[in-house]
Amino acid sequence: MILNNTKKILFLTGTRADFSKIKSLISILETAPEFEVFVFVTGMHLQEEYGYTLIEIQRCNFKNVYTFENHTHETTMDLTLAKTIEGLSGYCKEVQPDLIVVHGDRLETLAGAIVGSLNNILVAHIEGGELSGTVDELIRHSVSKLSHIHFVSNSDAANRLVQMGELQSSIYTIGSPDVDIMFSNTLPELAVVKEYYKIDFEKYAIVMFHPVTTEAKEMEEYTNNFVSALLDDSHNYIVIYPNNDLGSQQIIKKYQEFQGNSRFRVFPSLRFEYFLTLLKNAQFIIGNSSAGIREAPYYGIPIINIGTRQQNRALHAEIVNADYDLNSISTALKNIDLQKSEKVNSHFGDGNSATLFMESLLNSDIWNLNHQKQFRDI
Repeated sequence: MILNNTKKILFLTGTRADFSKIKSLISILETAPEFEVFVFVTGMHLQEEYGYTLIEIQRCNFKNVYTFENHTHETTMDLTLAKTIEGLSGYCKEVQPDLIVVHGDRLETLAGAIVGSLNNILVAHIEGGELSGTVDELIRHSVSKLSHIHFVSNSDAANRLVQMGELQSSIYTIGSPDVDIMFSNTLPELAVVKEYYKIDFEKYAIVMFHPVTTEAKEMEEYTNNFVSALLDDSHNYIVIYPNNDLGSQQIIKKYQEFQGNSRFRVFPSLRFEYFLTLLKNAQFIIGNSSAGIREAPYYGIPIINIGTRQQNRALHAEIVNADYDLNSISTALKNIDLQKSEKVNSHFGDGNSATLFMESLLNSDIWNLNHQKQFRDI
C-alpha cells in the first residue's frame, strides 16, 4: 500500500558525524511531496570551538531548520541529556511530527528516542544493532529499545535487534547512508580540497582521536602519549578535533603543541565530502575514530587504531592495533609505511540507502506499526 497523506518527519542531529549519516536521507525526503521535513540541530553543531558545523547544514538549504543550544563543553552528559529533552519536547509540541528520526549512539539520539516514545510519536533509529564500545554502546541499545522502527546497516545488526526482542517486521536493512556519499561521483578533487583548506602536503596522514568517557581519568595520560608519539614521528598530519565528550578539552589543549610545526595542520572540523577526499588519498589514519574502522577500509587506507574505543567494531581489514602507551604507538608509526591494505567490499550497503529509506516510508505498512511495543521472544 502506498502512502496517501503527507507525513511530518523530524530529523535530529547533534554532531558532524551523525549529520554525515542522515544528510542523504534528509535530502531525498525534501524532494518528495509526501513528506514535510524538519531538522532539529543542537550539540556540537552550535559550538564555535568545534567548527560551528551548523554552517554545513545551512549550505544544504533545507526548508525547516531549528537550532537549540543544549550545553557548553564539559557539561556532564546527564544534564545535557535533560536539557536536550526539554528543548526537543517543546519543538515537537509545535511541529507535531509523525516520526522522529535519530542516528547512532549519542546522547542527543537518546533524547530524541525518549521524547518520541513518551509522546506517542513513532521513532526511527538509524544504525541500531551495532557495537559501539564504551558508554556509547549502552546508549545505542537503549535507543533501539525506545524506537519503533529500525533502519539497519546489515544482517548482523538486524540479528542483534532480534536478539534484543525487536519485531522482525520493524527492521529494515538499508545499508549505511554515508556509503551513498563515499562512492558517489560528486566528491571534490584532491587539489580542490587542498586549496580550500590551504594544505600544502604532498603526502599526509589523518589524525582523529576522541575521548573515551569510561576512561576519563586516564585520558590526559593517553593524550600526552599520543601527541608525543606524533611529534617524534616524521609524517605530515591533518589533525581533526575530537568530539565534545567529557575529556575533549584535554585533547584540544594538548594539540596546541602542534602550533608552529610545519608537519601539522589542525582543524576543528572538515566538510564531510572534503574529508572523504582527504581520507581516500591519505597514507593512513591514526586514532580511535569510527572513520578508521568504517570508512577507511573501503578506500584501502591503512589504519592505526589506538586503545579500546572501537573494540569489537573491526571489519575484515588489516588494522594495526596499538595500546595507549608511547612505545606501542611509536612502534605502530614506524611500521605503518610497510602496511599494505586492500580495499574491502562494503559490508554496509550498495550506496542506495536513501532510496531504500524513502521507499520504506512511502509504504503505508510502516505507519501502521503498533506504537505500543512488544517484546518478541526468540
